[in-house]
Amino acid sequence: MISRRSILRALPVVAGLAILAPRFAISAVSRSLAYAATLQKLPALSCDCHVHVFDPDRFPYAESRTYMPDKSPVTVLEQHLKALGLDRVVVVQPSPYGTDNRCLTDALARLGTQRARGVAVVEEGIEDTKLAELHAAGIRGVRLNLEVKGGADLTAVSANLDSLAERLAPLGWHIQMYANLETIKALAQTLRKLPVPVVFDHYGHLDAAKGLHQEGYEEMVSLLREGRIHVKLSALYRVSLQDDYADVEQFAKALVAIRPDRLLWGSDFPHTMPPAGTTRSKDKLELFRNEDNGRALNCLLKWVDDQAVIRQILVDNPAQLYWKV
Repeated sequence: MISRRSILRALPVVAGLAILAPRFAISAVSRSLAYAATLQKLPALSCDCHVHVFDPDRFPYAESRTYMPDKSPVTVLEQHLKALGLDRVVVVQPSPYGTDNRCLTDALARLGTQRARGVAVVEEGIEDTKLAELHAAGIRGVRLNLEVKGGADLTAVSANLDSLAERLAPLGWHIQMYANLETIKALAQTLRKLPVPVVFDHYGHLDAAKGLHQEGYEEMVSLLREGRIHVKLSALYRVSLQDDYADVEQFAKALVAIRPDRLLWGSDFPHTMPPAGTTRSKDKLELFRNEDNGRALNCLLKWVDDQAVIRQILVDNPAQLYWKV
């Protein structure tokens, strides 16, 4: 049997082929998963805590979508996990599906809930019976995406957080938010009172180029230090414009020094972020960004030079948040 590392030693060839593939134009169905080799063997039950599944042939996108991503079904996700040597995964409902979680729950059923958990998007006032059905399917959180459309009414968001948290607390679920540092700062007092965990995607959507003193960063750090939030060390390309993402290192190390027990890692596979300046359309097919997830995982392994902390981030913290209930 050909090992993953044997395949990945062929990187010079892959690099040559990569020249032919535009960085921002790739189909997940046909993409190469020859990721850069990880620097070490990952602990058993290591988890990618942020991926998406897109299967529009079986589950059509919502009419309310703001963009139309290409296909990336469960079979492609399984290749991704195998290439990185990951045993567990958290599938997050992407915005093009709105509150229709059928594609998500189908993915969890196919992967198995010992291996996969999910984060759903639900309509306001969802019935308790529907929440119970989602729980049985492997859902363990609800996502609020405040970045896709922008201009969120933070007073309304705060009220929604209070009511949503009250509904989710008996289930042992959490609230996941895709929001920027400005929003985190504005919601800080509300977040401190919530009876459920709160998880922020993608380093709190900070701007790595602005350094450690940017507005809102200290508020996020304070919430993390208090144990009020979790932060996903995910989607480096969403917070950095550098090719090697070197300007994110100081943030990763700073957050690890504060609360390693509140950090998670995720790839954001299959990468829906278009090139800067692109106008998204609900009717124009949008291919995925061609990201090397092995390199992203390498960054974590290099920046966090402590095997116990790596185990916390990749294994223990996901197990506590997603598999405890």
